[in-house]
Amino acid sequence: MTANVICFRGRNSMREIGKALNLPEDIMDRFSRLHHSGDFPHTLEAREQLRQSGLSLNNPRVPAFLNVYQMIQGLPRHLGQHSGGMVISQNHLDSIVPLENATMPNRTVIQWDKEDCEDLGIVKVDLLGLGMMAALQDAIEICSQRGHPIDLAKLPKDDPQTYDMLCAADTVGVFQVESRAQMATLPRMQPRRFYDLVIEVAIIRPGPIQGHLMHPYLARREGTEEITYLDQRLVPVLERTLGVPLFQEQMLKIAMVMANFTGNEAEELRRALSFHRSQERMQRVAQKLRKALADNQVSEEVSEKILAAISSFALYGFPESHAISFALIAYASSWLKVHRPAEFYVSLLNNQPMGFYAPATLIKDAQRHQIRVLPVSVTESDWFCTVISDKIIRLGFCLSRGLSSTNVQQMISERQSHPFNDLVDFRKRTSFDRDELRILATSGALNPLANHRRHALWLVEAPHYQGELFTHLDQPSDLLPPMEQVERLTADYSSMRLTVGKHPLAYLRSSLPDNIWRTIDLPQAAEGTWLRVAGIAICRQRPGTAKGFVFISLEDETGISNVIVTPNMFERYRLIITQESFLLVEGILQSRQGVIHVRAKNIERLPTFALETPSSHDFG
Repeated sequence: MTANVICFRGRNSMREIGKALNLPEDIMDRFSRLHHSGDFPHTLEAREQLRQSGLSLNNPRVPAFLNVYQMIQGLPRHLGQHSGGMVISQNHLDSIVPLENATMPNRTVIQWDKEDCEDLGIVKVDLLGLGMMAALQDAIEICSQRGHPIDLAKLPKDDPQTYDMLCAADTVGVFQVESRAQMATLPRMQPRRFYDLVIEVAIIRPGPIQGHLMHPYLARREGTEEITYLDQRLVPVLERTLGVPLFQEQMLKIAMVMANFTGNEAEELRRALSFHRSQERMQRVAQKLRKALADNQVSEEVSEKILAAISSFALYGFPESHAISFALIAYASSWLKVHRPAEFYVSLLNNQPMGFYAPATLIKDAQRHQIRVLPVSVTESDWFCTVISDKIIRLGFCLSRGLSSTNVQQMISERQSHPFNDLVDFRKRTSFDRDELRILATSGALNPLANHRRHALWLVEAPHYQGELFTHLDQPSDLLPPMEQVERLTADYSSMRLTVGKHPLAYLRSSLPDNIWRTIDLPQAAEGTWLRVAGIAICRQRPGTAKGFVFISLEDETGISNVIVTPNMFERYRLIITQESFLLVEGILQSRQGVIHVRAKNIERLPTFALETPSSHDFG
């Protein structure tokens, strides 16, 4: 018998408690930041920090607030169901743990926390659902249908072209290494074999970054820093990662080698290092480890470094086995992008939403890789995107906004039985309502049955104004001019949030000042050059490990440029950065080891035409 597992996540919200005690909003903001920094007041020094942050202990509400917090600290904030957590039992599970019905039909959840289940020795399995797995499966099936069978387990190893693409950080759409941080690391890492990719997957994690392990590894790899070890006993443990502990298994082995931890003690440490770990449990294990290191004659300096590295992994460090699995998927998706790009892009588009980039960006990336993208068409398109040839793909109606899949499938069945003669015939034989017909006309999908989009829009509206009685008369639509290019662009974005035509910046380029650089030209600029870049903000990131820095990805007609915004700059331009789609950034170019950024000094809204741009990947 199996059942999904209830997970307890998070702590009680400070803001909720503050509101209950009528604390001012600005006080709560400062206190919340202090709380999340890990300096909650358990000492006199921390209480002084509280006072400096604006929370006066003389205020009668503040001691009450602190008292309430201390009483409820550690209690779960809410219950959450693990979407892929399974409990396995030999006999009836309800004889071991109380069960309850979930809101989803035929789904059961247990009433205990998943960590409690593990403590009791109940077999618990967490299944990880990855959108890229579905995309890979679709790509492999399409390749097989087109006479290019691929076996995921038998892909060519260490393919030079695949690693060339990875070294160039040309990884839009590729699993795990498509984020801005990964793209900034790949040119430094220069992966040339599979284990390099394993490390690349694992190194951009809060654990290695917070533990100051990422940069030492890269420096040692580049030969600018000597490879050293905390202790010669750790050479077999850390040799493959150049003396830097990057994986959870290495942390456990360090504890076993340096502190003589038993297998059970190492397992206790592993559980304390889990992502949703208990802070109290981590403190207990750290104290135990510190004492064991001292008993084993390990110097205080080395002990502190070991404890710092292990504590950083409590912020989320990868097991090596996990990184290897992810690296295999990353390699497979990279190989497909290089050798079977049409199938790769079609599979990504058919499995949206997933990854960092919206379909609009994936399509532009495909076009930059010489893939011709054909628009939706009622005479050619299916519900899903399709591969026409090695260099041509056709968009499907799954990317349109506001269309019923049932109505689309009915239309496809009618089309297969007999082609549509004209738009009147199309309307008689399909089930689309008026709004759907407008979407089809606006996107250009009805163009094969009309002269152009404006003609199609008139024809879908004509019966509403004239009635079927007058359809034999000359139509005023014959006098309507076709849409201009910018009008078609606006129509594309309003109906699909994407375009197969020119990028919006291509239309704006001629009206922009000459000193605004294109992304493709940035490598020609020298370090420290003062310049301006413009584009659509497709990604805004503020990692918890970046000390308040914000990273913005700007897409223009030639590629994606990366902008760094300091914390002060972000506060100054917060509304523009978060609310505007088109940005104009002025700043200083930074070019280091093939990684290019623009350090923003001024940010403006880029005046443009109104476009319903796709949602960007923001702060997630």
